[in-house]
Parts: sequence; structure tokens; C-alpha cells
Amino acid sequence: MSGFAGIARSSARPIALETLRGMANAICHRGPDDSDTYLGRRVGIAHVGLRTIRIESAGQILSTADRSIVVASTGDIHNYRELRRELEGAGYRFRTASSSELVIHAYRRWGEAMMERLNGQMALVLHDQHNDVLLLARDRFGVRPLFISIVNGDLYFGSEVKALFASGEVAARPDLRGLDEVFSLWATRAPRTVFRDVRQIEPGCCCTWSDGRLRERRYYDPRYRESTIEPSGAIETLDELMRSSVSQCMRTDASVGGYLSGGLDSSITCALAARETPGTFRTFSVSFDDARFDESEQQQEVASRLSTEHLDIRVRPNDVAEVFPDVVWHAETPLVQTAPAPMFLLARAARDAGVKVVLTGEGADELFLGYDVFKETMVRLFCLRQPHSRIRPRLFDRLYSYLEGTAQAGEFWRRFFLNAGSLDDALFSHAPRFLIAARIKDFYSAESRLLLAGSDPLAELRQSLPDSFGNWSPENRAAYLELTTVLPSILLSSVGDRMSMAHGVERRLPFLDHRVFEFAAALPSSSKLRGLRDKEILRRWASQFLGKETASRPKQPYRSPDAVSFFQGDTAEYVRELLSPGAIRRTGIFDANAVAGLWRRCLSGRVIRTAENQALVAILSTQLWHRSFIEQSIAGRQPRDASSTRSLAFIS
Repeated sequence: MSGFAGIARSSARPIALETLRGMANAICHRGPDDSDTYLGRRVGIAHVGLRTIRIESAGQILSTADRSIVVASTGDIHNYRELRRELEGAGYRFRTASSSELVIHAYRRWGEAMMERLNGQMALVLHDQHNDVLLLARDRFGVRPLFISIVNGDLYFGSEVKALFASGEVAARPDLRGLDEVFSLWATRAPRTVFRDVRQIEPGCCCTWSDGRLRERRYYDPRYRESTIEPSGAIETLDELMRSSVSQCMRTDASVGGYLSGGLDSSITCALAARETPGTFRTFSVSFDDARFDESEQQQEVASRLSTEHLDIRVRPNDVAEVFPDVVWHAETPLVQTAPAPMFLLARAARDAGVKVVLTGEGADELFLGYDVFKETMVRLFCLRQPHSRIRPRLFDRLYSYLEGTAQAGEFWRRFFLNAGSLDDALFSHAPRFLIAARIKDFYSAESRLLLAGSDPLAELRQSLPDSFGNWSPENRAAYLELTTVLPSILLSSVGDRMSMAHGVERRLPFLDHRVFEFAAALPSSSKLRGLRDKEILRRWASQFLGKETASRPKQPYRSPDAVSFFQGDTAEYVRELLSPGAIRRTGIFDANAVAGLWRRCLSGRVIRTAENQALVAILSTQLWHRSFIEQSIAGRQPRDASSTRSLAFIS
């Protein structure tokens, strides 16, 4: 079940069925199997479905027989069976195997508080007609997207922003502060989006709409418990939790596969999933011609070890350029890296192979301190204890040995990393990243600079941090920032859900089970990061079934070729057109002369630094985004063929 959209009027003004169908059509890629609509007195819901379970006599939108409660959902409730048993024990009768029916009964029993009981990666809309309340909710970590807009007192909602615009009643206008946040943090942070008057519901939140008023409530907020001693039996607990989480993610009637990067996290996920699969488990990988990005050797080794049926998708720079317009269309936001493009191609390959559900390893790096930003933070703190040392900064050379132009970069690292931010700054861990991202703003037009005067996304981020943030360890502070910024806004969205659902493939992420997070958050930092050895406890545990060599393999960050993708061989016509001075001036966000200089450096092959690569991708994707969403209307497209629609289904 994979996408919904709708409208809730604040007055008796009717909702046209064709409007709902147009909204569904805008997101039909999320649910290629069927669609249906519900039209009430003041509420209309459209749903597009991806069949991952056999549903007997049921549509994708479910209603009670008296239509007092109507539900549409997307994603999966992992603890469906456990909650169903509990509800059946309390006297509730189930007619289908649909998660939507579970939501109806759970709402009847627990009301809005049911959200605390659902363990899954889902978003849902529930219309309680008896109490005239509309409930919208999103999962704890933001795996499934959900957007809203209030226009003329009416509420519009949808799994993707384009569904709102397809209504013809929500205007697509750029939010310059949202764009500024992308060029500061790599992405907007919920509730903000890059569209004016369009918001995203925050992860772990639900909201109710009644009498024309929106009330929001947070039902889950990740917190860390500082401890110094790893509890006895931690490995056994981790083993039990991960096996349970993978098993729950495998509950589907659809064909299941796994994304295999060759690193530790996806190897764990695929190994556990393969054990749950009666036949041969299928795995999918991305590889690159460029050895700097390629992990195909490790991928093949793990696939062989797990005896999976493995499919490798070879991605060349021209492939990235070819699909990049589609990638931006589905991401609905400017990007600072091309990393989503290979995942777009990978999802297409999985779909072509008949796989509808894939398990991935996302979330492990945030929970178990796998990213370089965590090690970088600890190295910076180590160096700052002796700021004049010439030896200690050499650790940065070791940490970033895979980056270009960093040979003998010790003095450069010392100046850059040690001056990047104050120790007193709550954002200390991420200050170097934010500094590099901010170089994109060097290309702003004079008008953008004027309109953004006073905008400070970093100050807003500082103000949003919880009161307990300052009491956490440096590692946990960095992990919280990563968990609440990059993870939901990029990895789960632009790189994750949007690229997979573009092809009707549902990603499930066993590490982002809240039980696993709470286990990891209670561990001492040393169980996760010891020196430069990341994910320490994961490696100890995984060595039992992956072997010591695989479990000890250093992490290779997932990257794809950025600027070079658009300037190798013949430059795509759309790139020339969108980066031309005339096109840059028409959009007005960037300065045409500055972009022309960057263009020349790209053509001559002199763009090798991270900052300029990010700038090129950011400017090009902004131009694509502006053309697709601001300059061209989404409303009025032909609705899905009526023959593919289903009737609203009822339960007793």
C-alpha cells in the first residue's frame, strides 16, 4: 500500500471526484497495482496501491460498514500479527489481512494513542466521521513521507507534494528559506519544505484536523541514555532484536529482495533475510566503473557467501546524467549530491526482476556510529586538546584517505577542521559539513541575498534541539543531529523512499525498528565507536555469521560521481540549456556570471573539490526543480484509467 492524497474541507463546499483522481494520478507510480477513492461530505481520499499482501474482498481504502471510520495507509505495520491477536482477544473481528483494518480496530480501542502501539514504517489518514476528525500520522523515524497544505481554510494532504499541486487548488511557489536550508543542511528539515505553504508532518508526529483547525502532537522522540558499562548479554539482546525486526519486515506475500552494498549493514540484513527465505534470496547492488566508488568485489563476495541470486547494476556517469531529471522530479527538491540517481536505477532493476519489497541496511550508521562524521568529531576533539600539535591532525589523512586532493593534507586538515566551529557550539560535530555546504551560497544572485537577509537555518536548528541535548556525550549529540536531519530528509527520502517508490518498490529497514534504536541508545558510546573502529558491537555480533573478515571490513561511504556525470563525453542538452546565463537569470536564484565560471571549470575538468561538486549539483538540480514544479503546471493531467479503480471496501 503505497500512496494516498486527499482534501478536507472546512465548509460544505463539494470535492470533485475528478480532483481526487487527478491527485492519485500524480502519485500513481507509488501504487501501480490499483487505485480507489472515498468521497464523504467534506472529506475526500484517493489511494494508489502496491499489492504486498493478498487482500480478500478488500480495497485499499477501508471503511466501517456505517462509514463512520475510513482509513487509507501506506507502508507496513511490522507488528501487525501481534496487535491483531491482542485486538481479537478484546473481541474485534477481522475480515481482511489489511493494515488499514488493523488501524480501524486499533483506533476504536485506543483512539489516537494507537500510534504509540504501532511498530512500522507507515503513514496513514483516518477519517472519524462521527466525531468529525481527520487524523494524519507518520512513523517514528520518517520512512514514509506525508505533506500538508492549508489553503483558504481547507486541508490538503498527500504522500508526495505533487499530489497537492495536482488538485489545482494548491499553488506551487518556491520557498527561498526552504532552499536556503537545503544549501545549509543538505535538505529541508521537517516541517519545512522548498515550497511555500507546504509542510511535511514531522517524523514521530500525528495531527488532527477538526473545525478547520490543525492540532499536532509528537508521539515519539528519540532520546539517549548515557551509560558507561555495556550490559551483560548485550550481544544476545542485539541478536534477538535484529532477528525479530528482519522477520517482521519479511511479512509479505510479495517477492522480497535485499540491497547489498558490500558493507556491514546491508550484509547483516541480507544474511538474516536469506535465512528467513524458503528459496533463494535475491540481492541487488550498484557498482561503478570508477574504482573510487566501486564495491563490486565485496558485494560479490558477500553474495557468494550468502548464496543469493545476485544482480549487479553497473552505473556509468552518463547513466546518472540521463536519469537526473527524473530523479529530481521524484525527489521534489534540489539535491547537493547525485547519490539518489544510482538508487533510482537500482529500484528500476528490482522492479524489472519482479521484486516489490527490498530490505536495506539504512539506520545502522546512525544508531551504531558508523559515519565518518562521528569519528571526525572525536578526532577534532582529540586534536583540540593540543591545538598546536602537527602530529594529531594526520589522523584526518587516515580518516579521509579516499578523498581526492588530500595527499599530505595534514596542515590543510588542521586549519580547516580545528577552526570549523567552537567547542561550545551545539552543532560542533557538523560544523565542517555545514561550512562546505554553505559554499553553494557563494553563487546566490543579489536578489536572493537580499531576500534571505536574516535567514539563519543553523540558528533555527540550534533552537529546535531538546533540553537534554547538552547533557549527552559528543557522540550522542552528533548521532541525534544525524538522526533528525540527514536521515529523514535525505537518506530516507531523496535517496530512499522517493527513488524506490518511483518504480513501485517498497523499502523496509530493519535497523529502524524503534526497539533496536532504544537498545543502541542505551549502550555506552564505547560499544559503538572505539577509536576509529565504528559499529563496534555490530561487528562483534556479525562476525558470528558473516565471518571476521567481512565483519571487520572498513566502511566505504556510499558515493556516486557528481559533477563529472554531466561533463564526461557529450554534455546533455538539458544541462547546457538549464545552466545557460539566460536560464539562470530567468530562475533568479543564482548569479549567472558566477555559474558561468563554475561551468567553465567543469568543462576543463578542474572541479574536483567537494564544495564545487556540491555547488554544481545543487545549481543544476535547482534549475530542474524550478522548471518541473514552478514553471510547469501539474494540475490538469489525465487521471488514471477508470478501469483500474476499485470500489470502497467495508468491514463490519
